Amino acid sequence: MRVETIYRYPVKGLSAEAMEEVTLTPGETLPHDRRFALAQGDAPFNSAAPGWMQKRHFGCLMANARLAHLHSAFDPRSGMLVIRAPEAAPFAGDTRTAEGRAAIAGFLAGFLGDEARGEPRFVEAPGHAFTDVAKKCVSIIGLASLAALEAKMGMALDPLRFRANVYFSGGLPWGEFDLLGEEIMLGGARLKVFKRIVRCAATEVNPVTAERDARPPQALREHFGHIDLGVYAEVLDGGRVAVGDALEPLRLI
Repeated sequence: MRVETIYRYPVKGLSAEAMEEVTLTPGETLPHDRRFALAQGDAPFNSAAPGWMQKRHFGCLMANARLAHLHSAFDPRSGMLVIRAPEAAPFAGDTRTAEGRAAIAGFLAGFLGDEARGEPRFVEAPGHAFTDVAKKCVSIIGLASLAALEAKMGMALDPLRFRANVYFSGGLPWGEFDLLGEEIMLGGARLKVFKRIVRCAATEVNPVTAERDARPPQALREHFGHIDLGVYAEVLDGGRVAVGDALEPLRLI
């Protein structure tokens, strides 16, 4: 099995950033993955005492499909976040300062309009990641599983609908589910697969058009008896992972 693409999502709910390679660290996500989020005005998130919260507390595609219209780019060296909205000049905000974070929150709240609840905050907490599950991990999808879903739905599905970190080729459809509880080598890193990824309404959103033009969870249940696609894996031993690297169960090595 071969790694085909690697992505990180610096801001929860905003666009993906493709990576040719990445160095994984034990017990962590990809560097800068889900580092920031737009906390809705009524969200009880406390940056000084961060704890995991459900995605409904933050700007997310499940509730805010229009976020798919935005294209963002984050520079970890400068801390600058650039966001491009349709037919508008690029917006740039400094994530390192209170003023910059307030400006980013204001821009995103203005873009969301009535979907913004109260006065949203652009938040970060050192060591915290705004992941969909409480454990820091890497999300992995087999492209054969995606192809099986596409065949049943009779349409192509952009893999970015599913917002995974790693997409791999070469496996059997749903073969990644057989890795539950097992350790795998992903490039030079060792991980343990611990959970299937339950899919929600975020996958209905076309990442190009921002339209809800498909219902993957409904199709998964109808044709396969579950609403899962992909798996979560915890990094046990860090190492470099690059496009073209192998994904191999340790029992087969």
